Amino acid sequence: MKKILFITVSILLLSCGSEVQRPNIMLFFVDDLGWQDTSVPLWDKPTHLNRTYHTPNMERLAQEGMKFTQAYATSVCSPTRVSLMTGMNAARHRVTNWTLHKDMIQPMEANHPDLNFPKWNVNGLTSDPSIQNAVHATTLPAILQKNGYQTIHVGKAHFGAIGTPAADPKNIGFDVNIAGHAAGGPGGYHGEKNFSAEWRGGANTWDVPGLEKYHGTQINLTEALTLEALLALEDVAKTDKPFFLYMSHYTVHTPIESDDQFLQKYKGLHPTEAKYASMIEGMDKSLGDIMNYIEKHDLEENTIILFMSDNGGLSAVARGGEKHTHNWPLSSGKGSVREGGIREPMIVKWPGVVAAESISNDYLIIEDFFPTLLSMAGIHNYETVQSIDGKSFVSMLKQTGTTSTDRSLVWHYPNEWGPSGPGIGAASAIRKDDWKLIYYHLDQRFELFNLENDISESKNLANVNPKMLNELAEALTDYLIEVKAQMPSSKTTGIQIPYPAEALSYLRKSNPS
Repeated sequence: MKKILFITVSILLLSCGSEVQRPNIMLFFVDDLGWQDTSVPLWDKPTHLNRTYHTPNMERLAQEGMKFTQAYATSVCSPTRVSLMTGMNAARHRVTNWTLHKDMIQPMEANHPDLNFPKWNVNGLTSDPSIQNAVHATTLPAILQKNGYQTIHVGKAHFGAIGTPAADPKNIGFDVNIAGHAAGGPGGYHGEKNFSAEWRGGANTWDVPGLEKYHGTQINLTEALTLEALLALEDVAKTDKPFFLYMSHYTVHTPIESDDQFLQKYKGLHPTEAKYASMIEGMDKSLGDIMNYIEKHDLEENTIILFMSDNGGLSAVARGGEKHTHNWPLSSGKGSVREGGIREPMIVKWPGVVAAESISNDYLIIEDFFPTLLSMAGIHNYETVQSIDGKSFVSMLKQTGTTSTDRSLVWHYPNEWGPSGPGIGAASAIRKDDWKLIYYHLDQRFELFNLENDISESKNLANVNPKMLNELAEALTDYLIEVKAQMPSSKTTGIQIPYPAEALSYLRKSNPS
């Protein structure tokens, strides 16, 4: 009997001793970084933009992990960030535009001449079901926190409107919040101006909080956030907890201000573009500094690093040179459902799992990060109050399978961003295999592209391939109805804008030839 008991206890001890330690996870999330804002080629060939920018640490990360050529987010920031935190598609969670003021749609929506916009979830994300005009969800950091992770938020939050709980990331599952609040952009990047918008006549709404010790100094905001992130990691080292570091930079969001460490090498560019390029390199230095810390402290083998951007690169306003060209060969940019507004640079390093210098050409979307990160953390039996749209891409990382087969990606933006340009405005879109359909709410117009043959979306095939047009319109409509997606209505008639398949049916009835 004693022998049997000894063997049983020994097996239990061995089992406990061999338990795999939960990995540390860093999600390095950049604001408004375009698909081509890097020296890492993400197309089938390097471009002039890849040769313009210097991102040696992104190159280093790609050499040590997997780069994704077809990773997607939404066209503006808050919808992406809520999808990341909840695993929900924007059509379902209804935070379809960027948030700021409580219970208020954006001025450009209220003042639109032709469309009435729905009362979308303007207050953003909430863990408190009593908050109105917000999506109640169980968040990614809350689940990680519950499973023993020290959860650290650094930089841009933009999860909830001013005066709502999620304006403070600590109310959605982060143990630590450094510099995150309701605003989606910084007052400024220069410490000598206190990271405030006062210098440009802006409201103090935009002033970056919690970094007072850097006020009046020569430091750049990106550098200050990096130093604070490293201090937070030092604190974690005093515990036995794994960490989830959400390194969420404000850069390269406007205002476009130089990172003076790097500006000189870009002096040959348009002055605005030189500043922009210096901001990109400052971001890249931050990535390298954190990677160096992880290596120096022998954390590398048990730390997963994911790199992603929240929407496409800015191109319609505030940039130097020709509008809508800054993400070439992709069309348009931030605010657009064209590829330049939604396709992102993405890299993943997972030591011992992801092959070095590997490439995935399969597509995925931002809500997929939710189940993927939880799977990476070894957390499988979790419960959420919301339905999850995201699919884990762990099989892509392991090169054992893909989620892109027989799967469609959907974008839904029943809103107004402000500037004009290709793909900008109230619209819905769907991608299935190489085909992509865009439906514009204002005039019920369709664009159909084959991205394999036309990455620049220059040839509208809607009149050439009616079968594919109909198939994708039906699939997009089915999904939007399934999730009870909101639609704008006509200011003239008061009637809701029809779903894509309905609009196509009306069009064919009015033009039977």
